[in-house]
Amino acid sequence: MSDQSTKREKRLEIPFLAALLIMLTALVAFSAYAEKGDDSDTSQDCQETEKKDPGSMPMNKNVERTDEQWKEILTPEQYRILRGNGTEAAFTGEYYECKEPGIYRCAACGAPLFDSGDKYDSGSGWPSYTKPLDEGSVKLKQDKSHFMNRIEVLCERCGSHLGHVFDDGPGPDGKRFCINSGALDLDAKKSTEKPEGESKDKP
Repeated sequence: MSDQSTKREKRLEIPFLAALLIMLTALVAFSAYAEKGDDSDTSQDCQETEKKDPGSMPMNKNVERTDEQWKEILTPEQYRILRGNGTEAAFTGEYYECKEPGIYRCAACGAPLFDSGDKYDSGSGWPSYTKPLDEGSVKLKQDKSHFMNRIEVLCERCGSHLGHVFDDGPGPDGKRFCINSGALDLDAKKSTEKPEGESKDKP
């Protein structure tokens, strides 16, 4: 009787062990799948971050952001100038005396705007250029704020405020693009020779 009970117990142990082995295998497989899912989500987040970076976008793509997004990207001074149509104090900007060759880009979206070869000392206290890098770099808009009638210069790619353009420049077109340093980032590299001239209007 005792031998029969032992044999019966052994027969019952086999399916129990098999079931336990199946459960352990399923648990391991589920854990591996969960880890793979977490890695996939992280990769997706990184890809979304890269897509949101305007500097990584093709330059023919317009950049549109909410005010909250701009505030996260820009410094308070950059936001005040670029998104709030502000003006920095004369003779205080980083680039008003800068003679380093290169391309000046929009500080908001990275679009190329001006060549240092077209930059000159206007005596105004702000970086001044005879022309933009190309016709599609900037757009112009009438500005009647502060009881004045001026032409505002904006980045074509993201619509940020850059400064103003005046008709007292030394170039063949007689234009002076008076731009805030806070609206620019210098991408230093070889450029053309700088022209010279003078003028004194506020951007």
